[in-house]
Amino acid sequence: MKILGILSIIFISINSAAAVTHSLRFLHTAAAGIPAFPEFVTVVLVDGQPFSYYDSQLRRELPRQSWTLQAEEPEFWERRTNNSIVDEQVFRSKVEMIKPSFNQTGGVHIVQLMYGCEWDDETGSIKGRWQFGYNGEDLMALDLKTSTWTAPTPVATFRKHKKDKDKGWAIRMNNYLSQGCPDKLKKYVSYGKSTLLRTESPLVSLLQKNFLSPVKCHATGFYPDRAVMFWRKDGNEIHEGVEQGQILPNNDGTFQMSIDLKLLSDSVEKKRYECVFQFSGANESIITKLEETKIQTNGVNPYEVIIAVVIAVIIFAAVIIDWFIVYKARKAADPFNVKKQMDL
Repeated sequence: MKILGILSIIFISINSAAAVTHSLRFLHTAAAGIPAFPEFVTVVLVDGQPFSYYDSQLRRELPRQSWTLQAEEPEFWERRTNNSIVDEQVFRSKVEMIKPSFNQTGGVHIVQLMYGCEWDDETGSIKGRWQFGYNGEDLMALDLKTSTWTAPTPVATFRKHKKDKDKGWAIRMNNYLSQGCPDKLKKYVSYGKSTLLRTESPLVSLLQKNFLSPVKCHATGFYPDRAVMFWRKDGNEIHEGVEQGQILPNNDGTFQMSIDLKLLSDSVEKKRYECVFQFSGANESIITKLEETKIQTNGVNPYEVIIAVVIAVIIFAAVIIDWFIVYKARKAADPFNVKKQMDL
């Protein structure tokens, strides 16, 4: 799996695979050639939620949740700051060191490192990950089973052979990802359980730009991010004509996602569909039936326009007929007076 782009890796959380899986992620990004953007950024995430943040402009490692202050002593933040300052220098040098390998000089260049662990609090299983990327592409990854490196590109093969010689470092990192990292993660989940283990249900809406556009089922404000959405027809899940969107973060720490459905505008056909939102591992679902009255749209349905025009024509015709009937009645009652009025 490719390491995400610079903005994605900072602001988009990495989803866990199941409702009982927790994660601790360390994300380092060094950037060159991007105006008004820090040259180095470090973000630590617990279950996709920001735990701490450092950048080369702040020069301080800062907590991002109130419970993180309880999870660690004040000295911890001093150590984290000092470590991040050292990492900043190392990663800046890595950018300059890697560019010649790709025959590059100026321009925008980004070096990224993501490492961390996952812990399933039901089965107790542990998974570690260490990935190194350059300009949005995977450069190297640590195979934790063999404590060796994998390199998907020929340019990175040279660095792989060099890193493979340092078996001691790979073994130490492997031990940390399988022991030290999970221990930290369990501690943080315990301190932050009121936030990390909470559940917030979403607001689900049906949206459509115009009558020819797909119907978008949009859920926002939910937590955690381990959730699924799908469309059903006549009670059965469908995949044809369905486009699944990604889970994205909101500014308040909750998440949003959407799923599109392409179908005919027949209102009778629409009634057979429903959108389903469900947290992973949950039995209950939030079901939203596809009804015309529930669809929010900025466009105008041409069938509604036709109906409106027909109604207007009928009303206009009724007025003309009514006027004609009144006119005939008056003429029959007093033909001289009517003629006189018409002569005027």
